[in-house]
Amino acid sequence: MDRSAYEGFVAALLEAEKQPFKSFELEDIRYFEGCLPIEVMAERGLDTLRFGPMKPVGLVDPATGRRPYAVVQLRQDDLAAEHWNLVGFQTKLKEAEQARVFRTIPGLGQARFVRFGMIHRNTFLNAPAHLDPLLRLRQRSAIRVAGQLTGVEGYVESAATGLIAARTLAAELAGRSPQPPPPDTACGGLVRHLTERSPSGFQPANISWGLIATPPPLAAVRSRRERRERHAEHALASIAGWAATLRGATRESV
Repeated sequence: MDRSAYEGFVAALLEAEKQPFKSFELEDIRYFEGCLPIEVMAERGLDTLRFGPMKPVGLVDPATGRRPYAVVQLRQDDLAAEHWNLVGFQTKLKEAEQARVFRTIPGLGQARFVRFGMIHRNTFLNAPAHLDPLLRLRQRSAIRVAGQLTGVEGYVESAATGLIAARTLAAELAGRSPQPPPPDTACGGLVRHLTERSPSGFQPANISWGLIATPPPLAAVRSRRERRERHAEHALASIAGWAATLRGATRESV
């Protein structure tokens, strides 16, 4: 869409009526920064959505050969290609308001909505206060925690914590003394996030390079691309060695 259409959409979004919070929600209203409602992003500034779910970088309008001012991403939801999902449009707007506001987007003026956007409440532990590096409860080490409940965000991250919990438990049952995954790997980065952050204001997080410890020999590599490629190779070898140790095997036998 062009600038005029985008600004009109944002204005309509800011004026739209929202679903009221329930009484129990009012006690502690906190949003996950990686998945904010679109109206909350719009309240942070006119251009916020253009640097978020409506970011046009890398896209060219075939009709004009130019990059659009803002875009809406549609993800196919069914095999018949009849239902499409507005990517990143989680919202607390009332359903009638969603239909009205979203139809101001060019190309969606006649859209029929079969499911409206929403936000959901996630429950998670204050992991740094309650989990050890093997994802066990500090007060009851026989209990392990995995998935979104730990304080990670994302499907892959949730599955990874399940893998860590299961593998370390299997090693313990086999009579070995498991260690957490190395901090210079993605799995180890998640464990660091869950156990080394300050318990004060702890929030869920997706995996990112910022959570992963950089091996000292790579810290001096100036090219970010080269540093990350070499780090990825290092991490694969590091996690393979960790997995082998859990099985009681040698690194060379992997």
